[in-house]
Amino acid sequence: MPLVNPLSPEHDAETQELAAFFNETLGFCPNSILTMQHRPAISKAFINLNKAVMENKGRVTSALKRMIAWVSSNATGCRYCQAHAIRAAERYGAEQEQLDNIWEYKTHPSFSEAERAALDFSLAASQVPNIVDEKTKVALYNYWNEGEIVEMLGVISLFGYLNRWNDSMGTSIEKGAVESGEQYLGKYGWEKGKHDGSRY
Repeated sequence: MPLVNPLSPEHDAETQELAAFFNETLGFCPNSILTMQHRPAISKAFINLNKAVMENKGRVTSALKRMIAWVSSNATGCRYCQAHAIRAAERYGAEQEQLDNIWEYKTHPSFSEAERAALDFSLAASQVPNIVDEKTKVALYNYWNEGEIVEMLGVISLFGYLNRWNDSMGTSIEKGAVESGEQYLGKYGWEKGKHDGSRY
């Protein structure tokens, strides 16, 4: 069972209104948000941060942001966030070849060099200890400007929070996220793990 049980979607009216955002991104309100409602100030602040970070400002597309989130979640091992990120990438128009080959982004021809630089940045920034270095910076600046790099690190940092939250909570994973995890990540060994709702 999860460390802390999620509350009803109707528990806090303001959170419920803000959480409509996730119906677009995922098709459901995540159990992580329902758990944060135990302290509504946290759930509301998190949703607003999520909306600000994920807003599409231009070349860092909504789909790329979700792939950045997936790489970050894969690096930290959070299966809940891996499934959510790949589902959101699909819903925001990531190419089928990219979804099917996200594990091979470094070499697969469906990924551009600019995308590889962004995803490599996500991988380096998500390590503990952090391994972002001059080489990472040079690769980024070959393709991206400072505002775009801030957008990317916003996604990485947001998912750093989510990875810690959901792996520590053992958040029960929703049916839609399981479907996406199995479809795109199952061939690489993805499974629900502690997020299956029956064990911690």
